[in-house]
Amino acid sequence: MQFALTAGTHFLFVALTLGLATLVALMQTRAVVSGGAVHERMVRFWGQLYVVNYAVGIVTGLVMEFQFGLNWSGMSRVTGSVFGAPLALETIVAFFVESTFLGLWIFGWDRLNRWVHLGLIWVVTLTAYLSAYFVLVANGWLQRPVGFEMVDGVARLTDAGALLANPTAVVAFFHVLFGGLLTAGFFVAGVSGYHLLRRTAEVEFFRRSMRVGLVTVIVSVMPVVIFGGMQFEYVQPTKSGGGDAAAAVADFTARFGPDDYTPPGLAGVGEGLMMGMWSLMILVAAVALVKVWFGGWLVRGRVFHILMIASVPLPYVAMLSGWVFREVGRQPWTVYGVLKTRDALSPGVGSGALAASFVVFTVLFAGLFVVNGWLLGRFARRGPGGAGLGGSPPADPADPVEPPVLSPTF
Repeated sequence: MQFALTAGTHFLFVALTLGLATLVALMQTRAVVSGGAVHERMVRFWGQLYVVNYAVGIVTGLVMEFQFGLNWSGMSRVTGSVFGAPLALETIVAFFVESTFLGLWIFGWDRLNRWVHLGLIWVVTLTAYLSAYFVLVANGWLQRPVGFEMVDGVARLTDAGALLANPTAVVAFFHVLFGGLLTAGFFVAGVSGYHLLRRTAEVEFFRRSMRVGLVTVIVSVMPVVIFGGMQFEYVQPTKSGGGDAAAAVADFTARFGPDDYTPPGLAGVGEGLMMGMWSLMILVAAVALVKVWFGGWLVRGRVFHILMIASVPLPYVAMLSGWVFREVGRQPWTVYGVLKTRDALSPGVGSGALAASFVVFTVLFAGLFVVNGWLLGRFARRGPGGAGLGGSPPADPADPVEPPVLSPTF
C-alpha cells in the first residue's frame, strides 16, 4: 500500500511532464522557425506550468528510490543485479542529463542562441522519454522476467538485449508515451477552456492553445487504446483467468508449494474502471474532432469549454486504474514466477515502523499533490501576461495575426 501510494502519486506528475515537454518543444520549434511573438509567449506560459509540475514531481520520485533499499531489501538482494541495471541508467539520464539541460533551458532565455536554446528543450524531452523507457524496462522485467538465470538463489543478467527489448516494456513504453500526450492535451485544452469561458482578453492566445490541446487529444487517444490492447498478449495467465490460469496455479504449486496464486479482485476493478475512462475519452475526442472539423455550430462554445475543463481528470483516473490492473494483477509475485512479494520485503521493518511511515507519506504526498495543484492553478489563471519563465516579454503588436481556423465561438 505504501509503495502503491508513492508510485501512483509520482506517476500523476510523470504523465503530464512527458506530454507537456513534447508540446512545449513543438511550440518552441514553431516559434523559432516562424519568429512569431505569440508562439514565444505560448512557450513561456506552458513551459512555466511544465517546470512547476516537473519540480514537484522530482520530490515525489526521490522517495521511491529510497524505498527499494529500505523496504524491499529482499528484492534488492535476489534481483538487484538485473532489476537495478535499468534503474541505474534511468537515474543517470533523469538526474544528470535531463536536469542539467532543463536548467540550461530555464536560465538560458535571451542568453543563448535561439537554435541552441531550442536544442536544449528537445534534449530534455528525449531524455524524459529515455527515463520512462528505462523505468518500464525494470517494471517489464517484474511482469515478464527474461534474460537472466538464477545462480545460488540470486538472479544474474545473461542477455541485456532481451531485457531491453522485452515486449512487455516496449509496448508499455508507447502506451505511456501517448498516454502522456493525451494527459497534456486534455490539460492544455482544459486550461484554455477556462480562460475562453471567462472571456479573457487573450482570446487569440488561448484559441491557438485550445487547438493544440484538441489536436493532441485527437491524435493520441487511439494509439493509447491500441498499445494498451496489445499488452493483453503478454498478460500473466493468473491475471487473465481460464484454463491457462489453472495450469499456471498448478505449476506454481508444484514449484513453490501451496499458496493463493490468484490475484486480488482489485485488479478486475482497475481493469473495469480503466475501460470506462478510455471509453469516455474516446467520446470526448470525437466531440473535439467535430469541433475542430465543423466549428461551433454543432457544439456551442461555452458548453464545449465546460466539457474540456471537466475532462482534465479523465486520463489521470484511467492511468491509475490501468496501473492497478497491471501491478495488483501480478500478485502474489514481485517478480512473476520468481520472487514472491512477502519474500521481497525487508525482514527488519516492523509493523509499527510501516504504520508510522505510511501515515507520514500519506500526509506528505497529499500535501505535495495539493501544492502542485495550487501552483498550477495559480499560474494558469494568471495567463500569459503573468508568465515569469525567462522574463516573459509583452505581446508584440506587430506580430501578424493568423486568421482563425475555428469559429469565433471556439
